[in-house]
Amino acid sequence: MGNMKLTLKVWRQNGPNDKGRIVDYPVNDVSEDMSFLEMLDVLNDDLVRKGEDPIAFDHDCREGICGMCSLFINGEAHGPGRGITTCQLHMRKFKDGDTIYVEPWRSTAFPVIKDLATNRSAFDRIQAAGGFVSVNTSGNLVDGNAVPIPKDDADKAFDAATCIGCGACVATCPNGSAMLFTAAKVSQLSLLPQGKPEAKRRALAMVEQMDKEGFGNCSNTGACEVECPKGISLEHIARLNREYLAAVVTQE
Repeated sequence: MGNMKLTLKVWRQNGPNDKGRIVDYPVNDVSEDMSFLEMLDVLNDDLVRKGEDPIAFDHDCREGICGMCSLFINGEAHGPGRGITTCQLHMRKFKDGDTIYVEPWRSTAFPVIKDLATNRSAFDRIQAAGGFVSVNTSGNLVDGNAVPIPKDDADKAFDAATCIGCGACVATCPNGSAMLFTAAKVSQLSLLPQGKPEAKRRALAMVEQMDKEGFGNCSNTGACEVECPKGISLEHIARLNREYLAAVVTQE
């Protein structure tokens, strides 16, 4: 039933070098069953019909696994609610007559492309620096099931692997740190035997690239874990610190 009337205060910015501003938009006939992105679709459809420029925002799968829907809603990454992405946020979380602020991720390392869409390719470069395993593909591969792995290690590796790289951790951190993202990608591999041979190089390279991208330092506020839609634990940051320290001490 579409009977909610809302006021959206949306960040509009033509490009990374342009000055942005907040623009007010009334939205009517919003169903509580709509997702937040569907509500933005309704607003954009109305803007297009009026001949106005629609609001640019990132989206892809709309199933909570691609990490594209990066919106800062009423001062919270992905809006109210825990363990969800913006596409999983439903309008029943809001009330008729509410005013909702919608902004992009705020980070020097995530420059605004347009409006609510930001450039998060810094994450891709951190991943490319070492977030992978070099595998012998000669045809003489060992069956993965032939390598026994303690269940506790496997569970922690899978927990780290749930990171979708959305950037909520960076947007939420008062320092704009990417430690939770980097730690998740390091932990995912460091906990498994396949990741051991390149563990030292991986930790050094990924942290170095993270610093090059201009992300801030981690000060252990814990906000990243709270706002992470996949609940990535701060324990992974502790593991990254151990991996990095061991790599620094033993590097030749």
